[in-house]
Amino acid sequence: MSAPAPSPLAIVDAEPLPRQEEVLTDAALAFVAELHRRFTPRRDALLARRAERRAEIARTSTLDFLPETAAIRADDSWKVAPAPAALNDRRVEITGPTDRKMTINALNSGAKVWLADFEDASAPTWENVVLGQLNLIAAYTRDIDFTDPGSGKSYALRPDEELATVVMRPRGWHLNERHLVDAEGRQVPGALVDFGLYFFHNAQRLLDLGKGPYFYLPKTESHLEARLWNDVFVFAQDYVGVPRGTIRATVLIETITAAYEMEEILYELRDHASGLNAGRWDYLFSIVKNFRDGGPRFVLPDRNAVTMTAPFMRAYTELLVRTCHKRGAHAIGGMAAFIPSRRDAEVNKVAFEKVRADKDREANDGFDGSWVAHPDLVPIAMESFDRVLGDKPNQKDRLREDVHVAAADLIAVDSLEAKPTYAGLVNAVQVGIRYIEAWLRGLGAVAIFNLMEDAATAEISRSQIWQWINAGVVFENGDRATPELARKVAAEELAGIREEIGEEAFAAGHWQEAHDLLLRVSLDEDYADFLTLPAYEQLRG
Repeated sequence: MSAPAPSPLAIVDAEPLPRQEEVLTDAALAFVAELHRRFTPRRDALLARRAERRAEIARTSTLDFLPETAAIRADDSWKVAPAPAALNDRRVEITGPTDRKMTINALNSGAKVWLADFEDASAPTWENVVLGQLNLIAAYTRDIDFTDPGSGKSYALRPDEELATVVMRPRGWHLNERHLVDAEGRQVPGALVDFGLYFFHNAQRLLDLGKGPYFYLPKTESHLEARLWNDVFVFAQDYVGVPRGTIRATVLIETITAAYEMEEILYELRDHASGLNAGRWDYLFSIVKNFRDGGPRFVLPDRNAVTMTAPFMRAYTELLVRTCHKRGAHAIGGMAAFIPSRRDAEVNKVAFEKVRADKDREANDGFDGSWVAHPDLVPIAMESFDRVLGDKPNQKDRLREDVHVAAADLIAVDSLEAKPTYAGLVNAVQVGIRYIEAWLRGLGAVAIFNLMEDAATAEISRSQIWQWINAGVVFENGDRATPELARKVAAEELAGIREEIGEEAFAAGHWQEAHDLLLRVSLDEDYADFLTLPAYEQLRG
């Protein structure tokens, strides 16, 4: 018996967008509908499994490498598929959302790769979801330009051979797209919408350009979730008629559970895998989320005090490099989030030195590339990796067999001497309110205090407030972390913003809404799995 025809998808509660018919074609929506029919039930089961695993961590306060997959880790014979030429040299990658200006600037940036982001650097308004897809199609057909309405400055693409290779990041498995529903009114997972529209429209076009449909997979928590993605890839390639293995995926190891399944994740995706990435803020957020019942030894200090040289973070990155190179995959380092100041050369000088030291460390540790958030940082990161790589496209031949990481090393949070501070609480509140307000206006990547912040920033900020209050942390000034203190700090910040930007701008923004949402997810006894879930209910458009 043949499979039933895919349920037609309906677009709901969305204003028509210019040229949306070029993205939301009947054929593209039929493909997304079939992805939804085949794979959403498995997505739902895997989300339920996340909750079960979290409950087990709450009971045991520990994690270990999986005994049932020991044979995969012990088998030295398997490798991931060789990297295609367009992804063999990834020494510097720039990240950012897919608005028209960013699309042009990122492709022109001089970076080897652009992470075109539909996830943490993009607030998922319908406009961002659809027009972001349109901008990528337009970039591949060289039908894109931009003139800044304020300055009058024009932006256009450089020649093809000078453009960064695109690696697109869809939303995580936990987020739905409320504007696209099936015949029963069920929302389609955002991951399948983002992946499906991009792959359907661009797979063959990218192959014709000598590249391919390449993806970053966010928020993965287990090898079973990687297996689901692999099955999506196999089906999608067969559906549109491109060879299996055309897709390449880099998985962000940004959850603590995934850190214990790196090899298994690569194994599940081995015909489509191209690497793993070390994502710092979401990783810390995941530690807090999973070990929030674990007592004082899991209490993190201020986020800026948790550097990549902290012993448990070093264990994570060293294990990632060794795992990738053992299996022939790229190891991609973390984000340099600094945004250069146009007014303060001294701020830039200090920050550039920190970025240089960070990228030097990654290159010397064996990473094959790293992320930056701003074009001005591309040359700095490039210099660090050029010094180590020279003419080689990567250093996957550095097997790092000197690295030995025990299960306990990855969660040895108490190896840090730093403690939470009152200033850290204030910063978490400040950044949380300012980021959420911008997100509610449709902005996912936001410059705050000379750093490019995204949704992972807000997650670690609200998680730290929650953790410090529930752990009864006493700060160096004698104040105890309490709901009342958080409310006081938040009220002071809101008043300070009102004074800083003026009454008219304050009234035009979403400041009170952002303040209330931050306090809600920071103070609720029931810890919300993701800030973006309640925030999405308040996102207009």
